[in-house]
Amino acid sequence: MPVITIDDRQVEVEDGATVLDAARRLGIDIPTLCYRQGCRPETSCLVCVVRINGAERLRPACATKATDGMVVQSETPEIIAARRMALELLLSDHLGDCVGPCQSICPAHMDIPTMIRQIAAGRMDDAVATVKEHIPLPSVLGRICPAPCEKGCRRAQVDGAVAIRLLKRYVGDHDITSPDPHLPDCAPDTGTRIAIVGAGPAGLSAAYYLRQGGHACTVLDDHEELGGMLRYGVSEESLPREVLDAEIQRILALGIDVRCGVRLGEDITLGDLRTEFKAVLIACGEMTAEAAHAMGFEFAGRGIRADRQNHTTDRPDVFVAGSAVAPSRQAVRAVGSGRSAAHSISQYLAGEAVEGAGRPYTVRMGRLDEAELAAFSEDVPAYGRIEPEGGGFVGFSEEEARAEAERCLHCDCTGLEKCRLRDWSLRYGADVSRYEAQRRTFARETTHPHLTYEPGKCIACGLCVQIAERERDALGLSFVGRGFDVRVGVPFNESVADALETLARDCADACPTGAIVWNGSPGPCATQQDYEPSR
Repeated sequence: MPVITIDDRQVEVEDGATVLDAARRLGIDIPTLCYRQGCRPETSCLVCVVRINGAERLRPACATKATDGMVVQSETPEIIAARRMALELLLSDHLGDCVGPCQSICPAHMDIPTMIRQIAAGRMDDAVATVKEHIPLPSVLGRICPAPCEKGCRRAQVDGAVAIRLLKRYVGDHDITSPDPHLPDCAPDTGTRIAIVGAGPAGLSAAYYLRQGGHACTVLDDHEELGGMLRYGVSEESLPREVLDAEIQRILALGIDVRCGVRLGEDITLGDLRTEFKAVLIACGEMTAEAAHAMGFEFAGRGIRADRQNHTTDRPDVFVAGSAVAPSRQAVRAVGSGRSAAHSISQYLAGEAVEGAGRPYTVRMGRLDEAELAAFSEDVPAYGRIEPEGGGFVGFSEEEARAEAERCLHCDCTGLEKCRLRDWSLRYGADVSRYEAQRRTFARETTHPHLTYEPGKCIACGLCVQIAERERDALGLSFVGRGFDVRVGVPFNESVADALETLARDCADACPTGAIVWNGSPGPCATQQDYEPSR
């Protein structure tokens, strides 16, 4: 049996084994897209390339037989660059949104599509949990947010954007009136104490997520009540104080200490906080140059000089969030900034690279033309945007909320949880915009009762063709087109329902991109009824 060396580690494999087989025996994770055990190697994606015996030309690990004495390199800078390029070329021709446009444009990057599906299905406790993964103040923001997410809603091209802000408010109101409100799990105490200066939306958001990480948090504010500009800059008419107080209490219920009536620079110094706490977050709202200098910071533009991506300052244990670094009148931006700062602080405390929360990785399909939009929205209710019968002050009833939720076009990818193209692109830092290609025309095949096929997401890996061919399932699937236009299709222009009578689930399981999705298993946080709400 051949013995080969991969990355300076030897392994013995059976005759006929491939380099990929040997790597997996060693626990070396070589990426694959067009490979599947039991199928013949297609070698079309080229993300599994490795260097064999020092040769200049890279070779696919999935199709290269292991020979005795072979020496393989699997993770050199050149190999990584080649894999990244292969992924970027595939992404340039990939037609689909990984996450919905609404989620991409939301400053807090909340998972809006999942929330909407859960509302439509009546799963309100799940909807609360989904919202609060990114926004701890949904009732507040559901009243005062300018709803930038709705500007990205593709339904706006049809008959009006989905009322995302009102749906978020509905979820938040459900929680504050529930006898069993949502209380997220907190990690075991780390023994680390963090000071948060400012009890506005950024500071409260940071405290909420840091506490879930097991850190002890103390919020300091120079007012006698918490809320910052939410309390002192927004009218009672726009934001009833009982709503604000209820959501603040939900945050404090995690076990967060509060010191009110304490002004930084007068009652306590930054040096005092750095001595008492392991890390300090400045989230006290808009700053003047004088105030920044009094704290010992350089004033830049309109806030404290800091890295706006990871919230770091020139002091490694001091971070900045919200309007203290980037003034904004949108509370949702402050909430998103506070959550991102919490990630940075947790990374700093863990000795990791400080990067913040970051934006969700996504390919964007862009604006659809009229015909594409008609195909995209053919399976959703045709009625227009619903307005609350009792007016905006009252908000949605349950019936109105569920009906409005059903208007969602579900722009996010239903195969996202198993998309290996996205997973490997994330790992290798592939740039979705590196290469430009002419955008394909959107199409969706829904004739099969349990399967959806979107040819724009197909990378022509051939796995589904092999499976259908091997098992001789009805018409099966084949490659259609020529050159760069080759895609998987059904012979004789028949439907997918005719082509796959018994192997639809197997083909969906094999698909590496979410081009073929089995509707019975859309993901860990949803059910089939989420994707097919009652009509």
